[in-house]
Amino acid sequence: MLEKRWDRSKLPSRHVTEGPDRAPHRSYYYAMGLTEDEINQPFVGVATCWNEAAPCNIALSRQAQSVKKGVAEQGGTPREFTTITVTDGIAMGHQGMKSSLVSRDLIADSVELTVRGHCYDALVGLAGCDKSLPGMMMAMLRLNVPSVFMYGGSILPGRFHDRDVTVVDVFEAVGQHAAGKMSDAELHELECVACPSAGACGGQFTANTMATVSEAMGLALPGSAGAPAPYEDRDRWAVESGRAVMRLIEQNIRPRDIVTRRALENAAVVVGATGGSTNAGLHLPAIAHEAGIRFTMDDVVEIMRRTPYIADLKPGGKYVAFDVYKVGGIQVILKALLDGGLLHGDCLTVTGKTLAESIADVVFPTDQDVIHPVSKPLSPTGGVVGLKGNLAPDGAIVKIAGMEKLRFEGSALCFDSEEEAFRAVQARAYKPGDVIVVRYEGPKGGPGMREMLSTTAAIYGQGMGDQVALITDGRFSGATRGFCIGHVGPEAAVGGPIALLRNGDRIVIDAEKGTMDVQLSDAEFASRRAAWQPRKTDYNSGAIWKYAQLVGPAHLGAVTHPGAEAETHCYADI
Repeated sequence: MLEKRWDRSKLPSRHVTEGPDRAPHRSYYYAMGLTEDEINQPFVGVATCWNEAAPCNIALSRQAQSVKKGVAEQGGTPREFTTITVTDGIAMGHQGMKSSLVSRDLIADSVELTVRGHCYDALVGLAGCDKSLPGMMMAMLRLNVPSVFMYGGSILPGRFHDRDVTVVDVFEAVGQHAAGKMSDAELHELECVACPSAGACGGQFTANTMATVSEAMGLALPGSAGAPAPYEDRDRWAVESGRAVMRLIEQNIRPRDIVTRRALENAAVVVGATGGSTNAGLHLPAIAHEAGIRFTMDDVVEIMRRTPYIADLKPGGKYVAFDVYKVGGIQVILKALLDGGLLHGDCLTVTGKTLAESIADVVFPTDQDVIHPVSKPLSPTGGVVGLKGNLAPDGAIVKIAGMEKLRFEGSALCFDSEEEAFRAVQARAYKPGDVIVVRYEGPKGGPGMREMLSTTAAIYGQGMGDQVALITDGRFSGATRGFCIGHVGPEAAVGGPIALLRNGDRIVIDAEKGTMDVQLSDAEFASRRAAWQPRKTDYNSGAIWKYAQLVGPAHLGAVTHPGAEAETHCYADI
């Protein structure tokens, strides 16, 4: 019966289970308690980023057990393994953040190596924290075995002084405390209640943005990303994800059948529509790269520019992921966008059906204001836009969701590291009208392209968020708000224009026109470029050094290998 459901001669696991030569390999499986029937079934890797580093990942091991049940029910043999995560909330604001983006590619690499080394036939990947979501999806596209992605779920909102709060409120409270607007006792009270459960940060920050992407792109079951991490509903979706991957093996539906150019366009639409993280401008090109599709930051921001902003989510809005779940989940956002003619409904999903077919029964609720119909958006333009100009020839990105002022002109105040900038902000060594420049924080120059949430949150906590701008060749957290422009390219480490700025240079940022320029002549630029010298970092060995040697520019996804376009073989076909 099983042989009729899949052709074993085409499954990678045959290399470790079939024939007399593989008797030693099979002996290892008997050692782990597998039966002969289980050894002869498809092997399904169940990969999680479980660890005790942060609440984002702490529930993933529990959910993996439910995935394994679903796989086993449908005649598969689940093989659980884990990979790393670096959790941004804890890595933020110090040298640890240099590890964060590096971890995305290490997650993809480690999942790839585990699957390749043991010849697994399919993959279910569970992830909870920011970089683990794209890292897991990148591995799926790279391996191209039948795969289902599942988000570990968001955290429940905390309550402080009769209002919902998230970890971002704590970061901003640090600035309020430094400005004398919050006492030691109040800060302590807030930190104790802001994060009341397992799960990833609750706003439409990077984790929830990429979870939304997973459903929009078709790699996750519709509805699976919504429930908060502590809810037992997550375990039901985990069982369904295990069942779904077995159907994909049977139908021979692979990730590259699902993640097409049109599916990536759908993903960019939902990021813009929800005011999602600017990090999507980094992760979508990287995911596309694994499928051999050129989909750059320019493509992402162009789509988001013309997408209406319809979900009133933090940091630009009022609500968190739990509120989206209560009104019907990410499916409601997809339904609103599909009904508004903004999504490609014919894209295939892991259900084996198209996106339109998968959400056909979803009804848009009219008795709520979390998600608006396309006909009545919060604003006609997406929540994230791109900028180009003589200061960013390769582009830059800014989240404008919730912003009223879209133009800023001011004087450069330059810092060559985040630490320098944060110290200046804490000391209030800046003034209204300054454009705070944080450079040498790009993929190569950091190395690692750090996020700047500690600095931007401190500015907001001091009540100066609408009076200054901040630009960097590093990144911003999905939780950042205000005139904060990241991914400026080329980065300072390779001699990009941001490296040539001096204090007092006049910078004009116009998010409506999509421009960012410094008022310098070509001759002045040339003179400064001739005098510029590359800087060295303190990372001259180890994983971060290795990353700096390999990593490409941010607008192409900060990728570290040639991608599917250079493939001469695909793992799934070995």
